[in-house]
Amino acid sequence: MTAIWVDTDFGFDDLWALLVLRHLGRNVAGVSLVAGNAPLAQVTVNAMGAKTAYGFDWPVWQGAAKPLKRPLETAERILGPTGIRTRGMVLPKPDTNAPSEGAVQALANWLLEDTGAEREVLALGPLTNIALLLQQSPELADRITRLIWMGGSAGKGNHTPLAEYNAFADADALAYVLSTGIRFDIVDLSFCRKVTFGPKDMPLTDPLTGDLLGGYLDIALERGRPAMAIYDPLAALAAAQPDCIGFSPCAVEVSTKSDESYGATNVSHVAASKVRLATTAGTNLARLCLSALKREAMDGPR
Repeated sequence: MTAIWVDTDFGFDDLWALLVLRHLGRNVAGVSLVAGNAPLAQVTVNAMGAKTAYGFDWPVWQGAAKPLKRPLETAERILGPTGIRTRGMVLPKPDTNAPSEGAVQALANWLLEDTGAEREVLALGPLTNIALLLQQSPELADRITRLIWMGGSAGKGNHTPLAEYNAFADADALAYVLSTGIRFDIVDLSFCRKVTFGPKDMPLTDPLTGDLLGGYLDIALERGRPAMAIYDPLAALAAAQPDCIGFSPCAVEVSTKSDESYGATNVSHVAASKVRLATTAGTNLARLCLSALKREAMDGPR
């Protein structure tokens, strides 16, 4: 039995990843929030609104509101002020109070539970919370069976010419996590860009999910691209259906220089490493991700 924890900056594809996990039968033990796509207050509103809309029952904690060393730089210039592009609809106002602070301690407590289960952490945003955990309690690295992260790039960047956003948002945190020797599987930007969907692939779903998915697709369409890459849901697939994505051992270096290279990741393939990069895609990964959004797959929206 494997338990999973999700650390997220809660944009739409983070929500989509959580729907993939639910669709594929993976119970989420807890969710920790980190500033990234939007400031932490808005990330929290997004997470709690998603709980209300989709009937999720996982507990939530607020984590880091800023990177380890640098000022926060969000993805709002692409995603808008809520961190979620839409075609007009929005997540409902939360029907519960804001979650407690203390995400790092909550994650530590979960890792220390003696249940006999393997422990996986799925990280979908900047790695600030994970770095803080390992700085404060380095012995807990051995309690994490596998850290799966959507981030970095073996090629070009997206937030800057050289850096993928989740790596850029806190490259110092990524560098620290890499230094710990943790078992670390990376689903990077270059891999995600191989798995896309377009207007003809839109599933039959409820109005809210269709609107949010359409807003996400519009990011590509407005730039003259015929299809949008799928990001965080692929990392969720790597956790829920490991046979869908093949990984190869590698070495990863990240720039923490205070220049245009900040957040750039350099990947080299090595024969033996605890760090692995997604390299091989099974068939129909886009269809697998989209199937989690179909009307019949939903327990919500409510």
